[in-house]
Amino acid sequence: MKVLKFLAAAALVASAWAGADACSRVVYLGDKGYVLVGRTLDWRTPIPTNVYVYPAGVAKTSMPEEPCLNWRSRYGSVLAVGYDGGVTEGMNEKGLVMNGLFCKGTVYKISTGSGDTPVMSLAMLVSYFLDNFATVDEVAAWLQANEFAIFGKTFDGGTVSTLHWAVTDTTGDTLVMEYVDGKLVLHRGKEYKVLTNDPPLPQMQAIEAYWTGVGGVNMLPGTVKSADRFVRASFFINHVPTDFDYPQALGSLESIMGTVSVPYGYEIEGEPNVSSTQWRSVADATGGKYYFKFADSTGDFWIDLGRLRLNPGAPILKFDTTKHPGFTGCANDLLEKSNGFTPMW
Repeated sequence: MKVLKFLAAAALVASAWAGADACSRVVYLGDKGYVLVGRTLDWRTPIPTNVYVYPAGVAKTSMPEEPCLNWRSRYGSVLAVGYDGGVTEGMNEKGLVMNGLFCKGTVYKISTGSGDTPVMSLAMLVSYFLDNFATVDEVAAWLQANEFAIFGKTFDGGTVSTLHWAVTDTTGDTLVMEYVDGKLVLHRGKEYKVLTNDPPLPQMQAIEAYWTGVGGVNMLPGTVKSADRFVRASFFINHVPTDFDYPQALGSLESIMGTVSVPYGYEIEGEPNVSSTQWRSVADATGGKYYFKFADSTGDFWIDLGRLRLNPGAPILKFDTTKHPGFTGCANDLLEKSNGFTPMW
């Protein structure tokens, strides 16, 4: 575990799309090499989400003005974009998967205001890592050598967006990034297969240890609260077969994501992070497929990165989910050329 000096903008707020990321994340590691990352997104208000495919070679910036990070993407990626304004999660062509989850206990470090530290909008944070890195090793090395501030906006009537992130590569290695008391703490290893919202990971593991003593075969916590979802997901992902062929592995993970989903239409007053599951996704890191399903749709579609042009000069593509609300199957042929989304700085 390493503690890094990450900085955050003085506003201590995040963009509209990002704070909507209350959810559960589960990683299936198969004996036959399959690495599948499942995720649910839960929130109290609708979050319009479209899926974009960005090729390599696209020039991007972390903020519209200095100090900022400027880069040209090394890798193509598929992205879930909320409100057509910011990246919630995604996977690049090298199989690096990154997801942002709501964590209300997060405390970002205040920016020094010196102007020397580049500022990153949360609308672009996930894209930065997917654009530039192929492995968890590369992400960890960059974090050890660099720091940046975070900036965004409040959302949903003034809610402050506080997040933690998880990154997984094709080896199954996972890096969890959490802000604790103003510092970024990293947890790394294949054992970090589950992440929900709060409390931070070490406290969550203490709760899980209690339930391990109880014995999940006999009883598991059944509420929709973050800690209970964590315990259920952890028990099941560590007790399903890992020698499945691909269809069974995918089905196993999808069924686990169902056990940690919040029934559509259900919410708890004052707890937006335990509201209805709006959609579920599975990122197939080793096979290059990105599966996606809205809770209120009969459709169940996927994007196959291996069948798309992702080289520099290829077009940005968009799957407009409002045009195809019930589509089921590979959505590659329904992708349309796009100018890309406009970041909510």
